[in-house]
Amino acid sequence: MKLPGHDAIARQADEHLVAHRVKLPRKVVEQPIRQVVKRLVMALAVLVATALIVYADREGYNDNSDGSVDLLDAFYYATVTLSTTGYGDITPVSDGARLTNIFVITPLRVLFLIILVGTTLEVLTERTREEWRLNRWRSTLRDHTVVVGFGTKGRSAIQTVCATGLKREQVVVVDPSSKAIDAATAEGYAGVVGDATRSEVLKRAEVHKARQIIVAPQRDDTSVLVTLTARQINRTAKIVAAVREEENAPLLKQSGADAVITSSGAAGRLLGLSVLSPAAGMVMEDLIQQGSGLDMVERPVVRGEVGKKPRETEDLVVSVVRGHRVLGYDDPSVGTLQLTDRLITIVRASPGAQVTPDSRPLSHD
Repeated sequence: MKLPGHDAIARQADEHLVAHRVKLPRKVVEQPIRQVVKRLVMALAVLVATALIVYADREGYNDNSDGSVDLLDAFYYATVTLSTTGYGDITPVSDGARLTNIFVITPLRVLFLIILVGTTLEVLTERTREEWRLNRWRSTLRDHTVVVGFGTKGRSAIQTVCATGLKREQVVVVDPSSKAIDAATAEGYAGVVGDATRSEVLKRAEVHKARQIIVAPQRDDTSVLVTLTARQINRTAKIVAAVREEENAPLLKQSGADAVITSSGAAGRLLGLSVLSPAAGMVMEDLIQQGSGLDMVERPVVRGEVGKKPRETEDLVVSVVRGHRVLGYDDPSVGTLQLTDRLITIVRASPGAQVTPDSRPLSHD
């Protein structure tokens, strides 16, 4: 197996490892700098309005220094009043000025404090709100799909499983890149920033409660380590892993993967098929693109099909899954269909159609 040395792995971990944390999808909010500017403008508007109110009723105020209140004094009084400093050198003396302070300036003072303290309160409550969201997310997450790696392979895998009816809330992405996780949460998926070869990172993704795990990192050695760790945490989940080199596929099988896809080999075979027959290459590409044109799906045998041969069903049957064996439609050992069989068929994709997922992992043999 072509694996880099221990030093190379350590360097990669040092470069990419960040504090593992869970990021949940959130609505797009206004930029922080714009929020701060908006609040400052509102605070200044309240200050100016208060100063103009005081200046308009300046005859009802007394300044201990010279007895009269000018525009500067009005702004000074508004500032110390709204900030609740209140030095007492300028005071309302007339009944009208005092009523104005009670019914107008006091509400403005409260509004001014709300505007300035609002940012602090938001910061204090954000952590509690985020913790509540995380606890609620963990308590409701069951039978979800964990995708390790949000590169080209990971994105395509998510799009395929979501095309069969899987909700975005049931997908958790794990990636060491914070930018990749930000991109995942922007598309509506929950994300965990961290190295998926570490068990604590996978546990944050609730791997022990996952139904299926897609391992699609950039390196084959990472795929092996992630598969080993995931299988140790969850013995029943279906694990599908991708590798670049075909010689590493048996090792992934031994590590606990139910299915291994060789990305370079699969692409090469599709290229060769397209050279021999461009039309056949187009059909194969259509089959692996879920949700449009023709789809290859796996479904259980219904009671009305029991006792029939594979070709006697309404769907175009390609293979029959019996126990841990995958048999061709023309295999003599298939005989007639049994209720416990599952069929791999080619069907015409229809909007909103959902595929019944196979909860039973295939044999590791």
